[in-house]
Amino acid sequence: MPAPRKIIIDTDPGQDDAVAILLALASPEEIEVLGITAVAGNVPLPLTQKNARIVCELAGKPETKVFAGCDAPMKRPLVTAEHVHGKTGLDGPTLPDPTMPLQPQHGVDFIIETLRKHPAGTVTLCPLGPLTNIAQAFVQAPDVVEKVQEIVLMGGAYFEVGNITPAAEFNIYVDPEAAKIVFASGVPIVVMPLDVTHKALVTKPRNDAFRALGTPVGVAVAEMTDFFERFDREKYGSEGAPLHDPCVTAYLIRPELFSGRHVNVEIEVESELTLGMTVADWWGVTDRAPNATFMGDVDADGFFALLTERLARL
Repeated sequence: MPAPRKIIIDTDPGQDDAVAILLALASPEEIEVLGITAVAGNVPLPLTQKNARIVCELAGKPETKVFAGCDAPMKRPLVTAEHVHGKTGLDGPTLPDPTMPLQPQHGVDFIIETLRKHPAGTVTLCPLGPLTNIAQAFVQAPDVVEKVQEIVLMGGAYFEVGNITPAAEFNIYVDPEAAKIVFASGVPIVVMPLDVTHKALVTKPRNDAFRALGTPVGVAVAEMTDFFERFDREKYGSEGAPLHDPCVTAYLIRPELFSGRHVNVEIEVESELTLGMTVADWWGVTDRAPNATFMGDVDADGFFALLTERLARL
């Protein structure tokens, strides 16, 4: 067995972020979580850092180090998504406040320090929210950029286009300047866009399987996705809620579940109409060099089988 992949999870929990964290913490053979950095996004930073600790305690992993990062985008006012995730970000289950401590170090400083102390090419960054923390680390410490093994992120879209505006996906839209920095960094990037995540739908049978685990984790995940689902059913007419962020973690464990193309991706930061759009050259119509692997499909049954099996461990 190869050694577990060392990762930093950068997140703004969010019910789907919570499931992504649970999947990572349930998979120590493949994944070593060096730490979790919270960022403002789905809800403000005081809630995202709290929610990250709630999830670690739910998983029975209170030793996991959680850091608070940036509380606002690089150049813009914060846009949040309580209309999707509820006022706490984790609406649905009733979960106790965390008792594990928040680490005193700033999340951006933790990212920089961790990349500097590990050999080059051994730490993967896994952003599940706006890319503010990652971009700030790259701006403050340009020497760490070449040390990143890979960035595997949830964000963007190409055919599905936008979910917060007609042109933009939420994570990229909240801090498009940060996204532009990250996509221009030269680090190998794997992207889980809406085109993939909208194929990973929590249908009733799949949610029933979570609930049937009969554990605090299984029940909490079922209640989270029950809450999350009401918004997506109304908005998209879909048969369930898309589990966006767990696609990132699942890729680290079973990359063969996903397929896509290595293409050029540029981030729009100027236009009022298309601010935050991920302009993906899917058909290769420009001469711009490819800079990201944009995933286009997922084996949804395999994805949910993996997720259910791993959640049963916690």
